[in-house]
Amino acid sequence: MSTAPRLAAAKRDWGHDESGCTVLHIDMDAFYASLEVARHPELRGRPVIIGTGPRSVVSAASYEARRYGINSAMPSARARQLCPDGVFLPVDMAYYRERSRRIFAEVLEQVTDRIEKVSVDEGYMDVAAALTRWERPSAIGAWIRAEVARRFHVTCSVGIAGNKLVAKMASTNAKPDGMLLIPLARHAEFVQMMPLRGIPGIGPSLEKRLNAWGVNSVADLAAMDEATLARATGSALAAHGLWMAARGMDDRAVTPYTPEKSVGAERTFREDTRSMRQVRDLLRWACDDVAGTLRRKGLTARTLTVKLRFADLSYRTRAHTLEQPFSTASAMLPEATRLLRAMLDMPEDGGDGNGGAGGGGTVGGAQDEPLPRLVRLAGVSASGLQEAAQTAVQPSLDDLIEERDAAERRPGDGATKPQRLSRAEQALDAVRARFGSGAASLGL
Repeated sequence: MSTAPRLAAAKRDWGHDESGCTVLHIDMDAFYASLEVARHPELRGRPVIIGTGPRSVVSAASYEARRYGINSAMPSARARQLCPDGVFLPVDMAYYRERSRRIFAEVLEQVTDRIEKVSVDEGYMDVAAALTRWERPSAIGAWIRAEVARRFHVTCSVGIAGNKLVAKMASTNAKPDGMLLIPLARHAEFVQMMPLRGIPGIGPSLEKRLNAWGVNSVADLAAMDEATLARATGSALAAHGLWMAARGMDDRAVTPYTPEKSVGAERTFREDTRSMRQVRDLLRWACDDVAGTLRRKGLTARTLTVKLRFADLSYRTRAHTLEQPFSTASAMLPEATRLLRAMLDMPEDGGDGNGGAGGGGTVGGAQDEPLPRLVRLAGVSASGLQEAAQTAVQPSLDDLIEERDAAERRPGDGATKPQRLSRAEQALDAVRARFGSGAASLGL
């Protein structure tokens, strides 16, 4: 759900010279909400808000709901106050991802394989090679819009330009259900009529900083030289990017494949908590979820990160790169617990990840351990991803000794404890694949 500012004056005919305009930005309109209306046609015309629960936030809202002032990231409780008669639905990411995959495969990829998927609901296309068949980029954009509507009963907006920056700004201003072509000769003019926040990447903090230097629009930005911009932003790199953007310039290429950088899972508690048991139970779920995703995608990871958000909405992260690549929750949870305790300046728990000093904080037992701060959200992520089939695992000396001892105790099965736990988690994968993700849970 895009919250980028739009300018009514920008949604007009900018001319029909399509030469050099080989970049398309495809942006689905209110994607999650539109998909829910597509599978529940009785909701058409009603304000639909995706995001339920007293502690949740709005993930998407139909255009009918936006008339009430509802935007993404708004607390769902506030959205209910603004629109008490709205239809509030839970997020169904599996459904949204499946629809997204089909839209890209069955529509966009029929035009070209030069596609950079940015998220489930948007992507860039480099159609230069496809013009031998299609002749005009606008013909491609019109066909995509028609096919997405016909096959999936949702709409999308298309921006056509000579680079990614202007194409994205064009699709934003074409919304909803529109298409905007910005000829090369009009790039600077189009960009410079926008407010500062119209440039992707300029958020509230940078906007405030630029305002302090008398820069209140992209036109003001274009009037500044690069050296002054560097002083205003405190970064020569950021200054150069802004200097180019203010002139409608962007040298980034459409990158068809961007390797996944991390896999994560997090949840917000229904009520802020000081309970180590509750936080660690959530981390156990997150480790299990991330590990299952890694195995499903045939990946291993090297770096584990724990994230906490506190009652005052501030947050902390702590990361550690493990000696061995991992794809199991049994390898992740002890390290996640150690990072949690270090983040909160709590003493080590003896290395098993199960409790506090002296055993007083046994998690899952009769006692608990108070945390020094109220925790609102917790989660983990795994990064440093590699293809599992191409990852060599060098056993440690401890592994070799345990493997020898295990072979002596159980002839014919010299598996170490990590190897046995890995087998158990793979068995869980098979159970969940057959009976559903909630059919079995991991106990560590």
